[in-house]
Amino acid sequence: MTKRHALVLTTLSLAALVLALLNSQRLWLRLDLTKNKAYTISPVSRNLYNEIPDQVRITYYVSDRLASVVPIPGEITDLLREYAAYSRGRIRLTVKDPVKANLVEEVERLGIQGQQIDIVERDEASFATVYTGILIEYLDRTEVLPVVFSLETLEYDLTSRIRSLVRGTEREVGVIVGDAGKDWANTYGYLNQALIQAGFRVRTIGAGEEIADTLPALFVLGGMEDLDDWALYRIDRYIQGGGRALFALEGIVVDTQTGNIMVRELNDRGLLAMAASYGALVKPALVLDRTAQTLSYQTGGRGGFVEYRMVRYPHWIGVTAQDGNGEHPISSGFAGMDLFWPSPVELNPPAGVEGAILFTSTPEAWLQTKDFQVNPDMSFAFSQELEATMGTKVLAAALAGKFPSWFAGKDKPVREGSSEELPDPPGATGDARIVVIGDTDMASLMFTRNRQPNLSFLIKAADWLCNDDDIIGIRNRSILAGRLEKIIDPEKRIAAMYFARALNVIVIPLAVIAAGFLIALRRRRAIKEDESINKGRASDDV
Repeated sequence: MTKRHALVLTTLSLAALVLALLNSQRLWLRLDLTKNKAYTISPVSRNLYNEIPDQVRITYYVSDRLASVVPIPGEITDLLREYAAYSRGRIRLTVKDPVKANLVEEVERLGIQGQQIDIVERDEASFATVYTGILIEYLDRTEVLPVVFSLETLEYDLTSRIRSLVRGTEREVGVIVGDAGKDWANTYGYLNQALIQAGFRVRTIGAGEEIADTLPALFVLGGMEDLDDWALYRIDRYIQGGGRALFALEGIVVDTQTGNIMVRELNDRGLLAMAASYGALVKPALVLDRTAQTLSYQTGGRGGFVEYRMVRYPHWIGVTAQDGNGEHPISSGFAGMDLFWPSPVELNPPAGVEGAILFTSTPEAWLQTKDFQVNPDMSFAFSQELEATMGTKVLAAALAGKFPSWFAGKDKPVREGSSEELPDPPGATGDARIVVIGDTDMASLMFTRNRQPNLSFLIKAADWLCNDDDIIGIRNRSILAGRLEKIIDPEKRIAAMYFARALNVIVIPLAVIAAGFLIALRRRRAIKEDESINKGRASDDV
């Protein structure tokens, strides 16, 4: 090769490298080896450009100082670049440091507040105020993600908000807290926060208040003993018009407000019967399962001392991932849930309605149908009906179609002392969707373990009710740690532990040692063969 050829080849190589770097802003390639492709945006996000008539502007406000000490801002930027790369010019990305760009006041007015963190640089620790938030703009509409410091739900947050901005619609959930003595802000505070963070506007609706026909989704949390016919008529009329509702119900009352756990059969005023007419009967029983959660409680000990005990409490079920229905959008990618004194659900959809089980207990679950006992100190009484009732129990179901009216052929309810009159039923029955869960506490009692699976399931249920089936799939791709409860039987679990210990402590080290000996023997044999060959050649030369 001549010097001229070498110079031309070097020049062309450098030019190709520069062009590749420039083109990397448009073409994007990422190797994602995770099971659910959690680090690659899904098809619904890649195809957003089909839904965007005008350009969407995404601005990621992130402090350079934060990006220099932790990798997460870089990962967030990569994900945002992927949106822009697939958008065919419909999404424009800008990354700015608010401090360097003198935009701190403007950014904070948007709701992106600075976060104080500890930073260690050159063996010196200091506090720093940093920013990491995202502004999404479309025409004159805006959405803000105030604090972004994880990839876990970022794609879901971005895609759902971009779609809402482009469509000019608002993701909204109405909530009816049916049980007297409970309120949305305090009893269901975690759920309220999770819905807001997922981009839903939450509208609380009082029992018996009007429910707008245009409301995308409705959560009815309890109310078996408190919702009267007036309130039930409002809910039934909403469903007849094609409404979408989630019912969190229970067949047995477990009261923990008195200081002692009290259990009794409830006096249904019509809500359970109405749900049964839609195709989901919540039975007056309690489900117990061997996938029990741990309950910590205090009890009086000897000499007046207070003792703290931890027991496996079969009334608190840790539903496992394998007990979810992977064929339904809500429970696809099911990560398990925590239920508290749940009741079984019997699925019997009427004509014109399709039903699907969402998740169940394990086959080793059983029921309490009488002589209810929930006191953890009375565990000997928990298994009285075990042999007669053991088997898989349905815990949640989904139904879709044209539902019969619970008030068909009945007079409209009236309220004593009120001149208000309820509206007539809708002219035509619309296609509706319903989710029924045999537990009310699952939406509020989230302090025992990781509450994220419960919240994630409820948000996916809201998405399904709002017809955002493809959005649900994005949440299924997030990285969630599964439960370490696949082996339920204690004897099998102990056997698996011994096997794992023997495999890792004995078998694998011995296999490594044996492999070392085999390699050494092969090398020694090869050396001897080489020496004998060399000796033969030397004798031939002589």
